[in-house]
Amino acid sequence: VQLQASGGGSVQAGGSLRLSCAASGRTFGNYAMGWFRQAPGKEREFVSAISWNGGSTDYGDSVKGRFTISRDNAKNTAYLQMNSLKPEDTAVYYCAARWFQIATMTSEYAFWGQGTLVTVSS
Repeated sequence: VQLQASGGGSVQAGGSLRLSCAASGRTFGNYAMGWFRQAPGKEREFVSAISWNGGSTDYGDSVKGRFTISRDNAKNTAYLQMNSLKPEDTAVYYCAARWFQIATMTSEYAFWGQGTLVTVSS
């Protein structure tokens, strides 16, 4: 499956952005989708994931209560709604896919999209 992330940009603290991850190539509905982010000089970290049917979700501690993951299998797209953004959310955000169930480790995802940059200013 090929993944294309979009929706990044620059926003002030407290603002919102919605990232999209469009999938093509294989049956999107078979894949759990994950979002990860990587800030300069830091390791890539888990942000959120959603199972193949949307029945299970998970969030990193730093984004719980502010970010919401969702998916539309009819549109082959996953989303990450980011609210109450903070400067520490600044990073390149990546979407990833793996079979069916969610996971939180980068090594568990077989497919990756290119990143989209999110910059949050104070």
